[in-house]
This record gives sequence, structure tokens and C-alpha cells, in this order.
Amino acid sequence: MTHQNVFPFTAIVGQERMKRALILNAVNPQIGGVLIRGERGTAKSTASRALSQLLPEGTSFINLPVSATEDRVVGTLDIEKAIQSGEKHFEPGVLYHAHDGILYVDEVNLLDDHVVDLLLDAAAMGVNIVEREGISHSHPARFILVGTMNPEEGDLRPQLLDRFAFSVTIGGLAEMRSRMAIMERRIAFENNADEFIGGWVDNEQKLREQIVKARGLVSGVKYSRRDLASIASLTASMKVDGHRGDIVILRGAQAHAAFMGRDKITDEDIILAAELALPHRMKTRPFDDTGDVTDLADRLEDAQKQLGDEDFDGDPEETDENAPADGEKKTQ
Repeated sequence: MTHQNVFPFTAIVGQERMKRALILNAVNPQIGGVLIRGERGTAKSTASRALSQLLPEGTSFINLPVSATEDRVVGTLDIEKAIQSGEKHFEPGVLYHAHDGILYVDEVNLLDDHVVDLLLDAAAMGVNIVEREGISHSHPARFILVGTMNPEEGDLRPQLLDRFAFSVTIGGLAEMRSRMAIMERRIAFENNADEFIGGWVDNEQKLREQIVKARGLVSGVKYSRRDLASIASLTASMKVDGHRGDIVILRGAQAHAAFMGRDKITDEDIILAAELALPHRMKTRPFDDTGDVTDLADRLEDAQKQLGDEDFDGDPEETDENAPADGEKKTQ
């Protein structure tokens, strides 16, 4: 599926961490979205819009304005009509139209905190519930939430930051050849979008097929008790507050394993997911934004050494082979 005038995802130069965060959310939207922080002109909106072209036919890309009100987001119920005729009339909002698509919020830090809460609630639950005067209406609202912001214009409250599953900080590329490639590709796209897009069709199709295949695999990706212990030990050693980060790392690791065509997570999957899940949950930056994960790999190795001799591995039958994609235990 290729739409005119949408810059191809695979043609974006660099910004690998941002692209990985978006792809993993495409593989498993239950991860919980991504916050992209960076200056203007760093392909934040370009990448988000391009991702919609890699998802199943009919995917929507909804751009939420900063001025959006609660009613605009969740929709409205006609109370008067309901009282007079007993008919429940619902006027859909942005969340209804974003279902099975991408909800893009530029300058999310300037959006009303209450509205951000509503977006995050719907993204987490996969459903939008509207209640007015004792009357309620609900509808599915499963979408990939992408928020972008320029840190120079103010930050989100810590409580809201933590509710974004992934966070990526990006900047302009410093390497000369990369900057040249950006200019060349952008100019070629602007001069003849059809021709430029045509040159990336094979790359786009290959990535699209990889994402579709991963979506089918992710719910079956297994992890052991030792994997859980590794994640928990890593986050504890880095003094991460709360437990949301642990679950996000597990979900992200499962999505990355599926994207790579595997049915079981590895330490590499955990590291790459932690790289996206931890930066905004820590008081100090645990690693830089250059893509170097050496320090994080060392931290995971050190954390694993502290596990002791307990049997965390278990037999294959004892692993969470049939666990849901979000990695949470089934009730007995």
C-alpha cells in the first residue's frame, strides 16, 4: 500500500532508535505508544506518517491539534435526545476515528494535561468510554499513540511521562554524508514524489511484510522466569520507580523478537527494549542518545550476576509459552 506524497519510511536517513520504537509499536500496539522528543526538522512527523503506510490497508493517520478539547477527543452524547426519546446518540470523537490506526499528537507537552490523560487511558485500555449524566457509551479504541515535543518548550509532568511506554530523544545528524543524503532524498521527493516513492517500493514492501509477520508471531513469543528476573534486576539496579517500565521492557522484547522472526526473547531483545523504555523513567540519563548500548548491556550482565544460583530457567513447560502478548500472567 503506497500513498502519494507520503515520504517512505525506509528512505528516512538515520534516527534508528526512533524508527525502532515506532516499528515495535506497530508490531504490538499494546506496548503503549512512544514519545519523541527533539528539535524541529528531525523527521518526527515524517516517520510517524510514513509508518501508517506500512500497516494494514485502511489504516488511519489522525493528527490531533493542540487546541483539542475533551469532547473533540472522546466524542459527545446527546443527553437531551436520550431523555426525550430514550435513544442514545453518540457523536464520535478523535479516538473513534483513530481505531486501528495512528494517533499523532504534535507538541503533546502543550496539550491540556486532562486530555493527555484521556489519550493515555484509551491507549492503555484499548477502549473509549464516554459517560454523561448516567448515560454511557463505549467503543474500541486501539491505536498507536505517537506524541512529539520540543523540550525547549517545556516538559510533560513526570506522571504523564511514565505513562508513555517508550521515549526517544533525537537531534539533527552530525555526519556529513548523512546530512547530504537527507538533502538529496528530500529534494528528489519534492521534485517528483511518484518517481521517488517508486524507487523505495521494494524496501517498503519488505518491511511491511516483516511487520505483518511479526504481528502474527508476537502473541506466541516465549520468555523464561530468568528473563523476568533479568528485567527486574536491571530496573532495580537502575533505581527505576514503579513497575510499568518492567512490563514495557518485556512487551518490547517480545515485539523485537517477533520482528526478528524468533519465538523466544534474548538478552539483545531486552537491551534494545530497555533502551526505549527507561530514559524517561530515570532521574539521570542511563546512556546517551547515539545508539551505543554497551553500557546498558554491561548493566544487564551485572544484574544477571546478582541473581544467584536459584533456578529461574525452568523447563520449557514452565515458561510462559501461552502468556498473552503483554506478558502478564493468566489467572488460575
